[in-house]
Amino acid sequence: MTNVCEEEVYASIFSSHSKTIFNYIYYKFGNEEKAYDAVQEAFIKLWENCSKVAPHKAKSFVYTVANNLYLNVIKAEKVRLKHREKAQNTEYESPEFLMEQQEFKEKLDKALQDLPENQRTTFLLNRIDGKKYAEIAEMEGVSVKAIEKRMHLALKSLREQIDGI
Repeated sequence: MTNVCEEEVYASIFSSHSKTIFNYIYYKFGNEEKAYDAVQEAFIKLWENCSKVAPHKAKSFVYTVANNLYLNVIKAEKVRLKHREKAQNTEYESPEFLMEQQEFKEKLDKALQDLPENQRTTFLLNRIDGKKYAEIAEMEGVSVKAIEKRMHLALKSLREQIDGI
């Protein structure tokens, strides 16, 4: 029987799930460093408890630990989602286009920040990470119907705040 304490098994769990868990926590924290810390700490806790966690339960364990770390931090401070600027090649773009693009990005950022955390997380996991509703429901510990409702409300709110979405 495989055991999480075996380095190969642990490494496989880490490589399979660390990026997705990082993105999940990042969308909640809005801070790369804190998300990275939470994921690292969650995997340390998995290693410390490797003899108590079955390999098929490891993913759920790490999600739960990382999410609980997030909840502990959120109690201490209010964190708003901030988006990193993406480097853009603007050589051939007109100044008008660039200004409109920047205005749209600012509207979108504000609209995303104004969403409740659960709607924002659901929206970003689905639209940015391509996660299916069932996967998001599992991560969040809620029903698929709840995720559908969150997504509906998020899209409705974004449409109201941004023309042309």
